[in-house]
Amino acid sequence: MSDQKDLLTTNRKALTINLDEAKYGTFAEIGAGQEVARIFFQAGGAAGTIAKTISAYDMTFSDAIYGKAPRYVSRERLAHMLDHEYALLLERLATQRGSRSTFFVFADTVATRSFKGNNDSHGWMGIRFQTEPGGAPSEIVLHVRMWDKEAVQQQAALGIAGTNLIYGAFYFRDDPKKLIESLVDSVSAARLEVDMITFSGPAFPHVDNRLMSLHLVQHGLTNAVMFGPRGDVLQPSEVLYKKATLVERGSFRPVTHVNVDMLNCASAQFVQEPEVAGKEVVALMEITMNNLLAAGRLDAQDFLSRVDLLGELGFTTLISNYSEYYRLTSYFRRYTKEMIGVALGINNLLEIFNEKYYEHLEGGILESFGRMFRHAVKLYIYPMRQEAFAQYLSSGGAANPASIAGHAFSANVLITAKNVHITPHLRNLYDHLLENHYIDCIVGFDRDALGVYSRDVISRIRDRDSSWEKMVPPSVAAAIKRRKLFGYAEPSASVPLAS
Repeated sequence: MSDQKDLLTTNRKALTINLDEAKYGTFAEIGAGQEVARIFFQAGGAAGTIAKTISAYDMTFSDAIYGKAPRYVSRERLAHMLDHEYALLLERLATQRGSRSTFFVFADTVATRSFKGNNDSHGWMGIRFQTEPGGAPSEIVLHVRMWDKEAVQQQAALGIAGTNLIYGAFYFRDDPKKLIESLVDSVSAARLEVDMITFSGPAFPHVDNRLMSLHLVQHGLTNAVMFGPRGDVLQPSEVLYKKATLVERGSFRPVTHVNVDMLNCASAQFVQEPEVAGKEVVALMEITMNNLLAAGRLDAQDFLSRVDLLGELGFTTLISNYSEYYRLTSYFRRYTKEMIGVALGINNLLEIFNEKYYEHLEGGILESFGRMFRHAVKLYIYPMRQEAFAQYLSSGGAANPASIAGHAFSANVLITAKNVHITPHLRNLYDHLLENHYIDCIVGFDRDALGVYSRDVISRIRDRDSSWEKMVPPSVAAAIKRRKLFGYAEPSASVPLAS
């Protein structure tokens, strides 16, 4: 059975569905041609599966059939297509064959590479399906990006992915992770990126869509996923499109006063930038996969706890596979030409100047900085208390041991972007960035918050030291206690001594 996956070609998947008498439905496709339906027709036996195919290319026709949506290629348009076609399927066929068929509707709305070649090649696809005759429907919706250079190649990739989705919904629904991995069968993730997926309905009663999104990153189908404050899965392009973007990277385990103060102060400065004034701004908290895997494995509950606590404070969370900051800013540039701000601490600033991270680049650190600062990017640097900085340096966490030289540690001194010592051979580069305001100090910060670290919060929680509650926002403290996160346990009640 080890070769079973190799036998499941795209054609074989379509044929398997066509030969399953119970499965019957509609294919509605806008953009890229009827690529998915074509595969099912070519596989043979399609009359047993396809009730109807439709492709309402013209906007006027599409609006007349499905109703208007903000954009032609959008989640709203896909939802209208699924609603309309599924209702029509039941209206016309439920009486005739509803007792013996499991109905489904597959739909996609896509923009492949245009003749001029200057458009964003992406699309939405989804399937609404019954698991038993007459049963309530379940649904899978995903967003894809096509990376092939030619439209015909993008069309082919889309047809394969759509077939994989339909097959997965029918035969892998009990194993959603396997379903996700199968989406790129016969078409690599280098050709087709899946950057958002959601599962809903009775077929997926215990599926947490945030974990499924995380699996997209783990399995290499995308490099970043996004969650809203209420834990809903977001499509990055819809959140970032043409917006000025500010991001703070951290572990947020848990989110502390320092994390909140850093983003609030950076936001206050960011919105005053001439390039940002009057523009719509989105602020993000970002966690890297390296951070989530720091313990050697992914702890799903730990991950969900971090995202939930950020949501308690109203933050949007980005999970990314971009360890280097220049890759993160390049990712944002997919979606916006507006200014990008990055809020970070002194320790992360020094890590950016650590040349070991750029050995794979032909131009080394200069190439990385050229990529990062190429288009309106600024770093906002949060200060650090001198004693904490001394501990950081002594633990080997500096960009170069030479960074220790020149620091005179004394009480009440703060290390900032202006007085931090950079290794000598990079000092001129650093001064250039500082003098030209590619790097700025964060001002207006809460000095009392500077000594708060997530690791200390966790340690005090586990030691049942209630002082941790003052280190995090009140709503975060309440959520940790209510849900018993990070090893929290109620203080033991004292037992009265016997008389």
